[in-house]
Amino acid sequence: MQRRRPSPALLALFVAGCGGASTEQPTQTFRACDGAPTFVEPNPAYAWTPNAIRLVSEELAPGVFAIYDRDAAEHGPAGIPLATSGGFVIGDDGVLMVESMINRQLFCQAVALVQAETDTPIRYVVNTSSHGDHTFGNTFLPDDVQVVQHTKTADDIAAHFDADVAFMEANFGEDQGIEEIEPVSADVRVDDGGWSVDLGGVTVEARHYGFAQTHGDLFVYVPDSKVMWTGNAFVTEEPGIPWLLAGNGAAAEVTLAAVRDSLPADAIVVPGHGRPLTPAAMNFSIDYLRAMIGGVETAVADGLDLEATVAAVALPDYQGYALWDWIHKQVNVPGTYAELNP
Repeated sequence: MQRRRPSPALLALFVAGCGGASTEQPTQTFRACDGAPTFVEPNPAYAWTPNAIRLVSEELAPGVFAIYDRDAAEHGPAGIPLATSGGFVIGDDGVLMVESMINRQLFCQAVALVQAETDTPIRYVVNTSSHGDHTFGNTFLPDDVQVVQHTKTADDIAAHFDADVAFMEANFGEDQGIEEIEPVSADVRVDDGGWSVDLGGVTVEARHYGFAQTHGDLFVYVPDSKVMWTGNAFVTEEPGIPWLLAGNGAAAEVTLAAVRDSLPADAIVVPGHGRPLTPAAMNFSIDYLRAMIGGVETAVADGLDLEATVAAVALPDYQGYALWDWIHKQVNVPGTYAELNP
């Protein structure tokens, strides 16, 4: 499906609370971003409220920036869910952006953060998975920006777009601009062998390690700077836990450990939702998966039913995440139980 063409307007770079804007007219116009954001109060009924989020950027290495929720340093360690993280890499010939966010307002904040740092045009947007909070902003991209996705992610969006919209509206609100999102076809379809691009003086890789949270997860890596974006494979810092929305926890654990072990100890990892961390920060998620799977295996061997299994696999050492009752008790344990006790 072709991209929906927003109505023409002048680009506005002002983003309240998100840093300064370039003083010169940018060379690339994003017609969707024709006004300043309108922020709302967080709605406690949502996992997080898209139009309440203020994004910030942080330079992790020369020309390599993370974008994340400005409350990440406070909320992450407290187990409070955070908005989608992304980032961008600036080369001499172009910019690559990681993730396009969930709606117009967050997309435009991300673009403003890029254009506050450089007049070099955005040439690529890499989506780490099919989830709408990482891809819906593709709707607002001009035609000269190429969308990069794993081929399985592109296929999944084509097959399940309406279901993802419904999921995002149910968990993030029907009043957050999600209704204007339309599917966008990938321009670059990445196979399991990965993909790389030279932006002009800097190379960026999109790696695939196997099933992580979806069948089409990409890990975006800048080798010279040792910076990686993990997407939701590593969703957030301790006490946050993995979201096994597609099940397959055993494969997720193997992949997450392989990603961690492939990185230098001093690398910087940007999780799917949170602030930049070290590879060692992934240990909590890996250890949780091992403990959860082991607990369910024991429960199945003991002949417990699902309700008794959920009670038995309490894992007190891994609690503290605000979404524990939903993700652990209603998603991760039941899904693993069904896989081990078909």
